[in-house]
Amino acid sequence: MTCLNDLGRRTFLKIAAALGGASTVGALPCLAGARDTSQQTDTPTITLQDVPLSSGAKLTIERRGQIVLFGINRPYIQNRIDPETFEKLAQAYYQYDHDPSLRAAILFGHGENFSRGIDVEGFKSLAGTGKPWIASTGTIDPLAKRAPRLTKPLIVVTHGDTWNMAHELFLVADIRIASADTRFGQDENTHGRFPGGGSTIRFVREAGWGNAMRYMLTGDHWNAEEAYRIGDVQQVTSTPEKALEAGIQIANKIAACGPLGIKTTLISAHLAVEAGEEEALSKLDAQFGALFHTQDFLEGRTAEAEGREPVYQGK
Repeated sequence: MTCLNDLGRRTFLKIAAALGGASTVGALPCLAGARDTSQQTDTPTITLQDVPLSSGAKLTIERRGQIVLFGINRPYIQNRIDPETFEKLAQAYYQYDHDPSLRAAILFGHGENFSRGIDVEGFKSLAGTGKPWIASTGTIDPLAKRAPRLTKPLIVVTHGDTWNMAHELFLVADIRIASADTRFGQDENTHGRFPGGGSTIRFVREAGWGNAMRYMLTGDHWNAEEAYRIGDVQQVTSTPEKALEAGIQIANKIAACGPLGIKTTLISAHLAVEAGEEEALSKLDAQFGALFHTQDFLEGRTAEAEGREPVYQGK
């Protein structure tokens, strides 16, 4: 496993450059390779490729061992999400979810802000047509409004302005980290719209009815301290650099765990939220028993007996 110390100087130089912001766009190439033996299917393995911070990439992609960092990169327009950026993120999520070499992902923003949300002008021609925003295959909706959904962990790290659609991308995450300078907003009602990216469901679920309605119905913004108080965020750090560092540390801890157990944990928890506790409870014994027959379970036991760190293969 790659630890934060191994990232060293390169990590912090890249964080500084990323948060300083340069305008960039890029493609998401995907290569078909060997078969995914961990899933025992005939689907070709997908390998998510890097998209470096350069003069063209609206979404940067950086692999670091078993984790991957996705960077929203439109700082010249406060990282507002246009249809192309949204599509690229949907493709990236799909490729991450289907790349067996990756175990955790981080979404963050380049420049001075995480994102001010939807690029209204960019979406104007698409929003009123009723047409889907992304392709029906080879994508995962970044707002998780339709299946398929991510089956691997997602961490979102915010700083600066994090408004509207950006806050809804944040709410999709399994773990949410904010820099102390984060300014959250869900103010669509003040613009004659409404929070249509999932906040009416997820913000209410995470923060409670009164806390969520306090901000959605008034359009008032809130800071990182308030976000932590209401359960909107799990960790607040002093600077954007430390927020991204914290995200990387957590992602590497996740990557060191057994990926089959991580996947089952997410499946069980989502089932409880979406189908109810009784349905989720009814599946626990079968899920628990199935993991006892995996190579990863044997590796965990062997590593414990030998006094070493386990090396999980997802099998």
